[in-house]
Amino acid sequence: QVQLVESGGGLVQAGGSLRLSCAASRRTFRNMGWFRQAPGKEREFVAAISWTDGSTMSADSVKGRFTISRDNAKNTVYLQMNSLKPEDTAVYYCASTWERWTNAQALLRVRTYDYWGQGTQVTVSS
Repeated sequence: QVQLVESGGGLVQAGGSLRLSCAASRRTFRNMGWFRQAPGKEREFVAAISWTDGSTMSADSVKGRFTISRDNAKNTVYLQMNSLKPEDTAVYYCASTWERWTNAQALLRVRTYDYWGQGTQVTVSS
């Protein structure tokens, strides 16, 4: 079992930046992802990263603004969020999976991920 602990959320004005962190208690996964859930909406994919070679993928809604990265030595994944918009307001979750990176479609799905963090609130004011 692995525990995931997120940090870095908060309140920011539109156009601002935040960096989220997610520390894993130990490495028992192949890949990690970030998802978000706004009030009244389903949880949606934001970005994912391969722990093996650092390959990344991200949702079209955040491309060019959000960057996912990792620190293997610290078992930590980051989400750098720039040019934030009010529609980015949500609870952000990190998650881990053993699914292979070659199965890209699966990595977009909530049910693919085995362990989840507790979530961190990001609020973007207009």
